[in-house]
Amino acid sequence: MKQITFHLDFVSPYAWLAFEQLPQALEGISHHMRYRPVLLGALLQRLGNPGPAGNPGPAGIAGKREWTYRHVSWLGHASGVGLDMPARHPFNPLPLLRLALECSDDGTVNRFVAGTVLRHVWIGGADALEPARLQALRDALAPQLRPDAADAARRLLRENTEASAAQGIFGVPAWEVDGRVFWGLDSLPMLRAYLQGDAWFASGWDAAASVEQGLKG
Repeated sequence: MKQITFHLDFVSPYAWLAFEQLPQALEGISHHMRYRPVLLGALLQRLGNPGPAGNPGPAGIAGKREWTYRHVSWLGHASGVGLDMPARHPFNPLPLLRLALECSDDGTVNRFVAGTVLRHVWIGGADALEPARLQALRDALAPQLRPDAADAARRLLRENTEASAAQGIFGVPAWEVDGRVFWGLDSLPMLRAYLQGDAWFASGWDAAASVEQGLKG
């Protein structure tokens, strides 16, 4: 049975879409999925990457933010998963990440916890950080919460993000299996092919990434 780590941040609409499509995408394949919350902003900052919505700058990249939101909303509609843009986006996901990790002993959370937080953000179109909604989310997760876990959650998030960066994770959603990283919603078919033993991976994986850089300096 393959062990797969799903690196996700609840601020990412693609993480929500991928989460909902995973059962069908990997149907019939024996595997164990671990859900690891990470701080996407910290990963992007390491790389100087403004992110898929053209942030962190206040204006972002003209047109990119609007297109991203239209695209993910369409993908939610077309896939039947559903996706309602929250009232404000992007937002600081730290409260959500830390709350999820208050349900963890080792930096990973179960599918119930991950799904509960993702649905809180991506279904209904409300403000993800509205205090009453955050309290309702905490109440929904109450059976999973570890006692006095707030400090541990902060540490786990920091360790998760650092470990993900060390593994070469540069964005979310991403899956790591056997030391290979698969990034993005559209990599799910590729991940499935790898898990099924597609022969391409024996040579094509390394060969494709060995192309010489054509722009120097």
